[in-house]
Amino acid sequence: MYVRHLQLVDFRSWEKVDLALRPGPTVFVGRNGEGKTNLVEAVGYLATLGSHRVSGDAPLVRHGAAQAVVRAALRREDRELLVEVEVNPGRANRVRVNRSALPRPRELLGLVKSVLFAPEDLALVRGDPAERRRFLDDLLVSRTPRLAGVRSDYDRVLRQRNALLKTARLARGDALATLDVWDTHLVELGGQLLAARLALVADLAPHVARSYAAVAGPGAAAAGLGYASTVPLAGDGAPLVAGEPTARAAELSAALRERIAERRREEVDRGMTLVGPHRDDLVLHLGPAPAKGFASHGESWSLALALKLGCFALLRADGEEPVLVLDDVFATLDAGRRAALADVARSAEQTLITAAVLDDVPEELRDARVEVGAGTAVLVADEEGT
Repeated sequence: MYVRHLQLVDFRSWEKVDLALRPGPTVFVGRNGEGKTNLVEAVGYLATLGSHRVSGDAPLVRHGAAQAVVRAALRREDRELLVEVEVNPGRANRVRVNRSALPRPRELLGLVKSVLFAPEDLALVRGDPAERRRFLDDLLVSRTPRLAGVRSDYDRVLRQRNALLKTARLARGDALATLDVWDTHLVELGGQLLAARLALVADLAPHVARSYAAVAGPGAAAAGLGYASTVPLAGDGAPLVAGEPTARAAELSAALRERIAERRREEVDRGMTLVGPHRDDLVLHLGPAPAKGFASHGESWSLALALKLGCFALLRADGEEPVLVLDDVFATLDAGRRAALADVARSAEQTLITAAVLDDVPEELRDARVEVGAGTAVLVADEEGT
């Protein structure tokens, strides 16, 4: 799959842009602040309905505009797909596919697949668990779009249950009786989400291990993935053993229910839900030690890159080529990591790369470039004019 044409209206710094693209690598080059990242961010938004740079939609709309539009023509083998998202901060976004409106924006998820690697991804190694939970869930939804509904419903139930727990702390009685109803919803949805995450980590782990070995080079420690949960059955953070079966949703729901019962008094006292996938973590390992707190800066960069390359390999193994987006990363990598990343970028059906200086990008990836500056973005053919 690749993006054949991209149109933006009032998205970020762009009042309007109409840009033809092509398969293979394309470098978006221009000075910092000209809007290169905004262009590739729009492609990522179509895949996740979110930004890798901000948590909400409001910053995505150009200052002074009421809404933004992201529209792309996607080529998938011999079929073309026209996708459009109307971003409406404070109101429901609208999504159209082939000019037909979808009932809910989340029904777009899974149609557009992309993997983005950016400097912000260092937070996957060094940041809070919330970063890694979001990483897992975005990948989950990309592979299995129906899980967007499970994740959304779980978040809704969690909010309702937390609100009730705050009330129950002051007035027990009826509030606690109602809590049992929300417990039932929470454990059912939580068990599904836990089972899906564990299966995903098991599928992803070998791809990350291979990617890390390629990026870090000979003699590097082996990379591994584990899952640390508030439900002991779901994992204690130790690296997963290849081929070992993961727990099923029904088993995890039962274990989650038991754990909630054990901590009920503490939850009421604190007015919040203390057990469930919303408090879990993806644990990254280098050799026997967790990477967080032990990995060097170079190892952290290699591991962050390996995570994203592992995602790319996993989606490719599922049978569909995702768009690979590399946002201002080559200038931060040493020669070995640049070469490993360039090999994958060259093999992708489409790779979109941003750089302030063209020379930062390996020469074999400069087949085409988009010159960005003064409010314009223009596709320029390579030196051979192809």
